[in-house]
Amino acid sequence: MHAFDVLGDPVRRRILELLADGEQSSGAVTTTIRAEFGITQPAVSQHLKVLRDNGFATVRPDGARRLYAVDDTALRQVDEWLAPFRRFWAPRLAAMATEVARGKRMRRLEGNHQERGFIDD
Repeated sequence: MHAFDVLGDPVRRRILELLADGEQSSGAVTTTIRAEFGITQPAVSQHLKVLRDNGFATVRPDGARRLYAVDDTALRQVDEWLAPFRRFWAPRLAAMATEVARGKRMRRLEGNHQERGFIDD
């Protein structure tokens, strides 16, 4: 299965988001996914299997539990595939970062002026 076919499913993307926060038990993942998507435990298990089989997740036993974590193997492949396209958004992201920094600087300067009594509200 192609990486984007795996990532194309909203349930699998959400599972990866949950795992990005750190290792999760299959029970914890199932509880969240069932609440958000209304699917059965076997369906969640199938999605976890797809993620595992395609290099997006790892699993390790911990007693009776199964703990899942992000496996960056397939994500690195996606990142490599996206590399030629970054030129389309990298300049915009850099410009946005500059504007955010400029706004923070302006608020900091305004705050300093107000503290010194230079600006009346």
